[in-house]
Amino acid sequence: MIALTALASAAFGSTAYLTTLSTVRWLNQLAPYVRVAGLIVTGIVLCAVIGLIALASQSVVLGFILGAGLTPPVHRRVLQHRGHAAGS
Repeated sequence: MIALTALASAAFGSTAYLTTLSTVRWLNQLAPYVRVAGLIVTGIVLCAVIGLIALASQSVVLGFILGAGLTPPVHRRVLQHRGHAAGS
């Protein structure tokens, strides 16, 4: 049960990373004052999510960190692979 909880939490961490990445990319296209306000709100939401996860069990915290930590290199590799496939 603990492994399943950690796995589900890892998926959530991965989702949180990808959602934040796309939100920041979208905010970078907006006007500077909207961008700053959006980044502040995004940071507050992330802090709240991480705070709620910290209140959960240890396996949830470890799974979230694992998912959020492994997603960036995997995401970069997928994007590189997609670029090579499109260029072929």
